[in-house]
Amino acid sequence: MDILLNLSIKKPALMKIKNLLILSLAFLAACKSSVPLETEPITIKGKFANNFYLGTALSLKQINELDSIQSALIAREFNAYTAENVMKSMHIHPSKDTFNFAASDRLFDLAKKNNAVVHGHNLLWHSQLSKFFEEIKDSTEMVAALTNHIYTIAGRYKGRTLSWDVVNEAVEGDGSLRKSVFLEVMGAGYLPIVFKLAAAVDPKADLYYNDYSMTVPVKKAGVIEMVKNIQAAGAKIDGIGMQGHWHLDSPTIEEIETSILAYSALGLKVAITELDIDVLPRPKNVEGADISQKAEIDILNNPYTAGLPESLVAAQTQRYKDIFELFLKHQDKISRVTFWGVNDGDSWKNNFPAKSRTNYPLLFDRNNKPKLAYDAILSLKD
Repeated sequence: MDILLNLSIKKPALMKIKNLLILSLAFLAACKSSVPLETEPITIKGKFANNFYLGTALSLKQINELDSIQSALIAREFNAYTAENVMKSMHIHPSKDTFNFAASDRLFDLAKKNNAVVHGHNLLWHSQLSKFFEEIKDSTEMVAALTNHIYTIAGRYKGRTLSWDVVNEAVEGDGSLRKSVFLEVMGAGYLPIVFKLAAAVDPKADLYYNDYSMTVPVKKAGVIEMVKNIQAAGAKIDGIGMQGHWHLDSPTIEEIETSILAYSALGLKVAITELDIDVLPRPKNVEGADISQKAEIDILNNPYTAGLPESLVAAQTQRYKDIFELFLKHQDKISRVTFWGVNDGDSWKNNFPAKSRTNYPLLFDRNNKPKLAYDAILSLKD
């Protein structure tokens, strides 16, 4: 504009040029504002950000970010991380005076990097248990060992852990307490004790009881009785982890809903943990998710090595959609939904209850591509 003032142009013409320039600049500004800004890609964690955390279990390879494509997928799609194995006692506390925090430290670093939260899994489980616990026969010694175990592990990550599975799978299928070394040495009193220990060392973290087959009426009754006893003993328990190791046809949506309501009625949050939808035939005499169960591999229980038939793809897609519709219905009760693995190739279901099965239980295929079930879940929020 100042240049124009110095030119020998008559004032009316100058004003006309000024007005044209002003209009041109206004037009360009309007055009610029109408161009849509680059937006974040649509993801499942983004879609459900206002409903509940959307999580996954991570293997050591994934924690170490050895696959760049999968690392990007994990960062993009999930906002809650659970260690699949590295925080179980045999790995993190392999002997009485030895702790191994290298892998779990990397998990927390990864979560911080990706702006995700960590759910600690787990502080007490009868399986994948450090051998020194099995050798303890005195209750006083067991309390001391558990105190050291919980204070050292939960204390290291105090204030950085969203929640803990304080006790994992302590109830049998018939509703009775599992005959673990903890029950044998300390009696049923070990349950409130470990919850009190966890609350003392990390008071801001939510404390969960986690188990499979939580929709089966007799087991559900046993878990509810156990929780009431923990509460009556004055221990802090904040939530129930309902493992979602489910199938195409069971449990029913009604059974899942009834269970969510029953556990919520105890004043607890409900997390859907270890979610995967098994599409393979179930071998005879195998129930639940007890990893001690084994079956022989044969063509009858491993029929889809070349790929999943379209009919089963459609069935699994609808199953996931129905389940997430239920989760949204009860979002006020559900704190987190965590898949047990990132893609089909990662899933423990490929080796349970028989090794070398080819299963397809998750939202991403073996090439880390989203499946139709992923799209179906996203469509619920459109």
